Amino acid sequence: MIEERVRERVEQLRRARDEISRCMVGQDRHVDDLFACLLAGGHALLEGVPGLGKTSLVKSFADTMALSVRRVQFTPDLMPADIIGTDTLVQGEDGAQEIRFMSGPIFTQVLLADEINRATPKTQSALLEAMQENAVTVGGVTRPLQAPFIVLATQNPIELEGTYPLPEAQLDRFILKITLDYPTSDELMQILARTTISYEPKAKSVLTAEEITDTRGLVREVVAAESIHRYAVALVEATHPERPGCPEAIVPFIRYGSSPRGAQALILAGKVFALLDGRLHVAPEDLRRAAPAALRHRIVLTYRAEAEGMRTDGVIETILAEVRTP
Repeated sequence: MIEERVRERVEQLRRARDEISRCMVGQDRHVDDLFACLLAGGHALLEGVPGLGKTSLVKSFADTMALSVRRVQFTPDLMPADIIGTDTLVQGEDGAQEIRFMSGPIFTQVLLADEINRATPKTQSALLEAMQENAVTVGGVTRPLQAPFIVLATQNPIELEGTYPLPEAQLDRFILKITLDYPTSDELMQILARTTISYEPKAKSVLTAEEITDTRGLVREVVAAESIHRYAVALVEATHPERPGCPEAIVPFIRYGSSPRGAQALILAGKVFALLDGRLHVAPEDLRRAAPAALRHRIVLTYRAEAEGMRTDGVIETILAEVRTP
């Protein structure tokens, strides 16, 4: 019975969230976003100033799954071959030489791409095929990656020297962009209590690769009614200033709106959020919950918006307030 499978998977996901909460403080909403990326079959971009725990959050998230994990520290001198691997001439014990493929760190299930905007565009683009096709091509040979595969990339929004901002085409490959905020006073007190003692908690493994694959199948079975699809389309069309559905107040602030992938991200993330709540149908609040992370990196603002201090999240708030909820 599908209801029994849902109950079992929801219980596992809640245990996984509890494990991460033992290690991280005040990140419950971001943890749900990470699970939305994983179970929707997408990838996540985490943005925040240094010290907010982006890398720690990703590591704790990975610890809850029995998956292989590799971390790559992106730097300006990093080359594509350093990530995907290369064909190398090797000599065997018998003296014979042969060309052998030496796999790179991308041959894993969870790839932590730390400070991805520090690498050159050539190296950043090396991830494109892997993120879209779950495979890499080297020397004319296409090699599949082990499923499930997810890229969790981090970037620093305030440090611009020596960085290469991701182009819109690559940003669009990330199903969600998660922004980490500064902790509250109470959360900061909890962080101090947990990180300044001899014992450092570590999340335990809760989910296996097979269970993740099964849960991904369940996500696709969650029902999204036609009215929910129309709501997702309305939210995406409201990001386009030339469309009649765009609120007049934000028309001067938007240069380009979301691609169709934004609507797909809204529906898929909404299905995951519904499943996390134990439901097999998507509600409008699931899409509203997903909207900031699904759309913020798919909207390009005008110079006027920058001059007047209008941010992408402010544009999305206006859209959510103006677009009629079904």
